[in-house]
Amino acid sequence: MKKLLHLLFTAMIVIGFTSFASAQSSGSTKVVYHIDDAEIQGLKGLRNIRNHLDTSPQTMIIVVTHANGVDLLMEGAKDKKNNVDYAPLVGALKSRGVKFEVCEITLKNRNLKKDQFTLDADFTPSGVVRVADLQYKDGFAYIKP
Repeated sequence: MKKLLHLLFTAMIVIGFTSFASAQSSGSTKVVYHIDDAEIQGLKGLRNIRNHLDTSPQTMIIVVTHANGVDLLMEGAKDKKNNVDYAPLVGALKSRGVKFEVCEITLKNRNLKKDQFTLDADFTPSGVVRVADLQYKDGFAYIKP
């Protein structure tokens, strides 16, 4: 009986490992970058994403912004400390397949309009819900620069 249980346990481990390995190798990595403060995370986040894609170009990346993070995607936005415009960096990443999303709750709370944002921005009803759904429902890894 012990031998049978040992064999059964070993078989379950092998099957489980094989399933896990095949799930890990299928498809590309999916990552959500969470930006809630453009002043602190903006330039660093965009550089992290560029480096991420330079190393792993097949990675699917979605950037979700809310609160002060939406400032990253506003027309004319720039990193004040380094005097760097965000738009060219965002555009270059968008051309590499990165999606940029702005929280509509933040727009409402800050009295912002969609036309104040770059054409590279998409909108999501709730940034926090979007981050949670991408992680839990869609299997995205989470990075907060």
